[in-house]
Amino acid sequence: MTTTHRDRSATTDLALVATFAALIAVCAVIPGIPIGPVPITLQTFAVSLGGALLGARRGFLAALLYLAVGAAGLPVFSGGSAGLAPFAGPTVGYLVAFPLAAGLAGFLVERLPRRRVTRSIPLIFAAVFAANLVFIHTLGPLGIAWRAELPLGAAFATDLAFYPGDIVKSLLVATVATAVHRAFPGLLPRRRNAQVVGA
Repeated sequence: MTTTHRDRSATTDLALVATFAALIAVCAVIPGIPIGPVPITLQTFAVSLGGALLGARRGFLAALLYLAVGAAGLPVFSGGSAGLAPFAGPTVGYLVAFPLAAGLAGFLVERLPRRRVTRSIPLIFAAVFAANLVFIHTLGPLGIAWRAELPLGAAFATDLAFYPGDIVKSLLVATVATAVHRAFPGLLPRRRNAQVVGA
């Protein structure tokens, strides 16, 4: 790979990471639906979409950049909040989970056979929803229990209210990602020794 090509690739990566960090911010400031101490927002849609479209590393970095910008004082968190206060409240677990969920979603989608990635909504849905289950629906309730001083069982029960919306958002992510990968098959990073398997 030439230096020029490498520089161009790095510039593209930076632009994609910044774009999806901005998308997460836009989705965060759209008014959410209050459910207990944590509102339902479109943040998880943007976080998951970043992972499914950009892959593990860039999806992780996009969500991490979003958190860094918000922590630095820009009002990009839910409800227009900013700074470190959201990390001291009941949303802390969800915020910490965002880059991890995006990274895992991207990791799983990267490992889907390339032809099937462009055709199979169910596979991408499964990858995205699994990532959310592992991180968002685990760390989120733990943050609620810690900062809202709720019993652990009550915190996980509160989180159950997010499942229907998360299923819908994961399905939407899978639909959008399938269409984008069909149009731009080179968007996801290529794995070494990856084999193309027909659908």
